[in-house]
Amino acid sequence: MSVVQVMGQGGGGGYAADRTPFFGIKTPPEVKRLVHLTKTVERATFRKILKLVVQFLETGCGTEDSMTSLQSEKCPQETVRAVFAGIRTLLDAALRQPSLKLEVFKEDLQLIKLPAEVIVDLSSAISSSRRSKLDRSRIEQRVRLPQLDGLRWRVDVTISNSSLHRVLEPSILMEMTLSDGSIKMFEVPVSKFHDMRYNVAYVLKEMEDLEKRNILKLQD
Repeated sequence: MSVVQVMGQGGGGGYAADRTPFFGIKTPPEVKRLVHLTKTVERATFRKILKLVVQFLETGCGTEDSMTSLQSEKCPQETVRAVFAGIRTLLDAALRQPSLKLEVFKEDLQLIKLPAEVIVDLSSAISSSRRSKLDRSRIEQRVRLPQLDGLRWRVDVTISNSSLHRVLEPSILMEMTLSDGSIKMFEVPVSKFHDMRYNVAYVLKEMEDLEKRNILKLQD
């Protein structure tokens, strides 16, 4: 297990509080293998694989045939796939953080001992000119569940059961209209409705408590 701890320089020339690298505290295994392979893979081949990764992130289209064409005696199929996986892991992690600065990106890559020329190539892939297109592609390609467009409800009262015994038990009938046009109807007993109301209030309170913690506040 590989753990990276980053110390950022403060304004007075010392070191500020620790921060987590953009790819996480633990270096992903794909990235560790990439670091090792960059010592043997030619830069021209690395750039071609990087181009395939960027193309995949932009279009979501398969790259199987293109990766096959890059295979050679010096760079077998396993190596091509491992380099592709490592690059994609790094770029995915970087693109998940819209506020990630290019300087921080480079600094974190230096800490895992990636060659300087590789860092330059990776940095060009998420430069401001390309990042906007990659961000748009990620939004368009992401899997999204239908959203709630409308909610209607009413209270029904069961007067008696099948044995004609008097019940007078209320229940809540709910109808949800989703963004895909589907309509879902379900019945909720009063006891379950109170459970749901309590749990929603509990989650909202937990979210408020988390937002008050300094660790979750964004800092420049």
